[in-house]
Amino acid sequence: MIVRNLVFLCVQNSARSQLAEALARALVAPEVRVWSAGSQPYRVRPQVRVVLAELGIDSSGHHSKGLDDVPLDSASLVITLCAEQVCPATPGVTVLHWPIADPAGEELHDEEERLERFRMTRDEIRARIQGLLPKLR
Repeated sequence: MIVRNLVFLCVQNSARSQLAEALARALVAPEVRVWSAGSQPYRVRPQVRVVLAELGIDSSGHHSKGLDDVPLDSASLVITLCAEQVCPATPGVTVLHWPIADPAGEELHDEEERLERFRMTRDEIRARIQGLLPKLR
C-alpha cells in the first residue's frame, strides 16, 4: 500500500489522535504527510505533551483540529481511534479502525495514574504504527 497522506481521526482530537499524529511523524518516511483531526475538537490534553516529551518528541505546536482542517479528500489512509464513541465517517477513503480506549475518558484524581494511562496509550499506538510501517513502503 502506498500511503502519501495519512490521517488519524477521533472525536475530540485531544489525546489518541494527537499521540498518533506525533508518533507517526516521528516514525514514517518523511514523504508521508500526517495529520489528525476530530469531529468535535476540544484541546490537546497536557498529558499528551508530557508523554511525547518522554520520547523526545516536541508537540508544543500541536492544536486540536476539526475535520475541515485536514485534507480528508486526498487521504491515502485514514485510521480511526475511537473505542467508546462513534468515530467520524469517511466515505470513499481506505479506513483502518484501531479501537483504543480514551486515556482521558475517566476522571482520575492522581496525576501519576493519569500519566500512566497516557503512556500505555502512547505505547499501544506506537506499536501499531510500527506494525504498519512495512505495509506503507
